[in-house]
Amino acid sequence: MQPAEEIRSSAIISEPRTTDTQPSDAVHESPIPDESMKPLYVDMAAVLSGEVPALILPEVCRRGDGIGLFYRGQYNVVFGDPETGKTLLTDYATVQKLAAGGRVLRLDLDHNGPLPAGSRLITMGAPREVVTDQNRLRYVEPEDVANLLAIIADVADWRPTLVIIDSVGELVPMFGGNSNSADEFTNCHRRVIKPLVRTGACVVAIDHLAKGEASRSYGAGGTIAKKRAVGGVALRVTIDAAFTPGKGGSARLTINKDRHGGLRANCSVGNREPYAGKFILSPDGDSLRGEIRAPDPSVRIEQENSASAADIAAMDALNPPPTSARDARPRLGWNDKRTRTVFKVWVRQKNEKRWPTESAA
Repeated sequence: MQPAEEIRSSAIISEPRTTDTQPSDAVHESPIPDESMKPLYVDMAAVLSGEVPALILPEVCRRGDGIGLFYRGQYNVVFGDPETGKTLLTDYATVQKLAAGGRVLRLDLDHNGPLPAGSRLITMGAPREVVTDQNRLRYVEPEDVANLLAIIADVADWRPTLVIIDSVGELVPMFGGNSNSADEFTNCHRRVIKPLVRTGACVVAIDHLAKGEASRSYGAGGTIAKKRAVGGVALRVTIDAAFTPGKGGSARLTINKDRHGGLRANCSVGNREPYAGKFILSPDGDSLRGEIRAPDPSVRIEQENSASAADIAAMDALNPPPTSARDARPRLGWNDKRTRTVFKVWVRQKNEKRWPTESAA
């Protein structure tokens, strides 16, 4: 029986869909759902038939306090520098969803490979028989637009509960477009992302930061249309302790956008990008135990958005180690703001390595 958390009634009156979880053998000619069967207007009576929540809460990839990071039936994004744990965070979301009886589609546009992906899921606790069951997990590396659109059409009847797109930065170029073009991203959103959201799935895309300092503070690189399209939450992922195979690591999560406000309402206050929690992977024998440690909503967490893994590594490479931001600035050739931000993060990470019990408190 399908778990209760996976059941989501439609707010639109339309033709009944099959609930069979077996892959459809039908050939779909159109990658976009048939709009001719869609009613002209939303049935608000159906929308408001039950108890109306005062606040819509995210339910996917839950923290230790039970609050999720991502919204069902919405397009969500995680972004950050390379090797900050973005893919690992979506792996953890995948393991949670599979444990709850859900169905997960992984679109690997970066071609990271099925073997490492499957290995990570099993290491994080997903049973091998679930990872290898195509009625529960479907992993694909689309080769071209035709292949990708065929997948989008095929999963319409399968109705995944979670979709991971790794990464959205490869999506627009696959269609021959420019990631800085609003129109070209919107076309990809209409043909790929929107049909996936219409299945009722929680769609989570991985994206990367821009290179310019001013752009980095805004969010993911590329056109502003990418941020505008987020109907759920956009999370910035910043390295806390470098992720190492077999040893784990951690990353800080901050809210860049939360359309519904449900996650923001359960986070630390006072920051432009509220602290949403810490994603932690800890060694547990031959496995890695994942958790998302919820923040204390009453505590203000200092912004660390500009401290990239590369900047922290550059600070760490100074010999002798810097004694202050003023000492480090001329040696690195950075401006004052960048140096002070990275120095604070570097000092905190050094202290956490020195006193791990205190950092875990």
